Amino acid sequence: MPEITYPYYLANRPVQPNADLEVADKYTGQTVARVAMADAAAIDEAIGMAVEAAAPMREMPAFERQAVLEHCVARFRQRFDELALSLCIEGGKPIKDSRGEVMRLIDTFKIAAEESVNLRGEVLPLDRSVRAKGYWGMWKRVPIGPCSFISPFNFPLNLAAHKIAPAIAVGCPFVLKPASLTPLGALIIGEILAETNLPEGAFSILPCRRDGADLFTTDERLKLLSFTGSPEVGWELKAKAGKKKVVLELGGNAAVIVDEDADLDDAAQRILIGAFYQSGQSCISVQRILIHERIYEPLKEMLVAATRAIKAGDPKDEDTFIGPVISDKEANRMESWIQSAVAKGAKILCGGKRDGRMLDATLLENVPRDEPMYAEEFFGPAALLAPFKHFDDALAEVNDSRYGLQAGVFTRDIYKAHKAWDTLEVGGVIIGDAPSWRVDHMPYGGVKDSGIGREGIRFAIEDMTEIRLLALRTPPART
Repeated sequence: MPEITYPYYLANRPVQPNADLEVADKYTGQTVARVAMADAAAIDEAIGMAVEAAAPMREMPAFERQAVLEHCVARFRQRFDELALSLCIEGGKPIKDSRGEVMRLIDTFKIAAEESVNLRGEVLPLDRSVRAKGYWGMWKRVPIGPCSFISPFNFPLNLAAHKIAPAIAVGCPFVLKPASLTPLGALIIGEILAETNLPEGAFSILPCRRDGADLFTTDERLKLLSFTGSPEVGWELKAKAGKKKVVLELGGNAAVIVDEDADLDDAAQRILIGAFYQSGQSCISVQRILIHERIYEPLKEMLVAATRAIKAGDPKDEDTFIGPVISDKEANRMESWIQSAVAKGAKILCGGKRDGRMLDATLLENVPRDEPMYAEEFFGPAALLAPFKHFDDALAEVNDSRYGLQAGVFTRDIYKAHKAWDTLEVGGVIIGDAPSWRVDHMPYGGVKDSGIGREGIRFAIEDMTEIRLLALRTPPART
C-alpha cells in the first residue's frame, strides 16, 4: 500500500493544513499514510459551524436524511475492498474480520436509513382528573443539537458509524474525533459524507492529539458527548463535560458460563471465536470462562487443542485468525499481566509467548481474582478458565467484577436462562453463545464501570433526541 495523505474534514470540506499524524501498518510497522491534524482553532471553528448547522439539519425532511444514509450505503459497497484493506492495515485486523466490519458498517447505515423515516411520538390523554378537563396532548422527539463523538481504535469503522449514522438519521450536526492509531476509516466515511447535500457544518471529522481535544468535552455549545474507550478516560471526560448529556461505552472483562448440559463442541467453537477474534481487542471479548466442574477437564482439553491450532501472522493472509495487537505498549502490558498471574500461581495452558506486537493465543487457569488478568480488561488474545460447582456460584462470580457489559451462558435449562437474565449485573445476557455476540440494532451498553447509555441505532436515537410535549386546552363552549 503506497503512502497516502489524508485531509481532515471541517464543516463538510476536506482541509490539509499539515500531514503531522503518521499511520503505521500495525503488522510491519511501516508508515502507510499521513493524516492532517486539527488544532484547537479548527476544533472551535467546527463546533461553531455545527451550531449554525443545527437549524438546517433539524429542518431537513426525513426522506432527505434517509437519502444521505442510503448514499453512504451504496458508496460503502462500491468501496468495500478498499475499506476492508485499509482497516486490515491500519488496525492489524485480519482481513476476514475486516470484511466483516465493513459489512457491519453497511448494516448500521442501512438500519439508520430505515429509522430516519420512522421517528414517532405519541398522543397522550391528559384528562385523568377534573383539573385537566378539556386538555389533551401529544409528544414528539426533536434533535438534541450539536453532538461530540470520540471513537476508539478497535472498530474504527463500525463504532464511528454507531455515532454518525443515528446523528444523521435524527438531524444532529456533529464533530468526531477518531482514534489517532486508526483514523483512516472515519476519514473515508467523511469523504463519502462530503458527497452529499448535508448542510454546511453538519459534520467535521478531526483527528487531533488527546491533549488538544478538550473542546470535544468541555465546550458548552455541544449538547451530547458520546465516548467509546477506556473507563479511566471515559469517567474523567464525564466529570469535565458540564451540563451536556454523556453516553459512555467503556468495555469490560466479559465472562461466559458453560453449564453441565451444554453441547461442548458448540460451546468450544463459539468461545474460541469470542476470545480470540481480532486478537481479543473487543470490549466483549471472552476473558473469563467459567465451566461446570463435571465438564471442566474435557472442555479444557478441547479449548487448549483448538487454541493451539489457531493461525497467527500477517493479517492480510486469508488464513490468519490472530494478527498483531495495536501497539508495542499494549503488547508489553499484556505480557506483564500474564507474567504477574503466573508469578501468583496461575498456570499457562497454552500460548503465553510474545514477539513484538504478536502475542500467542493464550489460556490460563488458577488466576487469582485480584490479578489484573482476572479483574481488569485484558483487551488481547488471552482468557482464563475456572471451574464452578453450582450455577448460582457461577452467577456470583460473573458479578464479581467492576464491569458489566455482556455475559454469555451455555445452558439448555430455561429456568437457569431466566435466572441468569434476572441476576447478572450486565447490559446484555447472551444465552447459548459467547458474550461477544452483537448485532447492530440491539441495545448495547453496560452498567457499573462499563458505562452509561446504549448504542444500537434506535437506542442511540433516543439519546440524541429530546421529548417535546404539546398540550392543548379546549376552552369551554360559549353559550
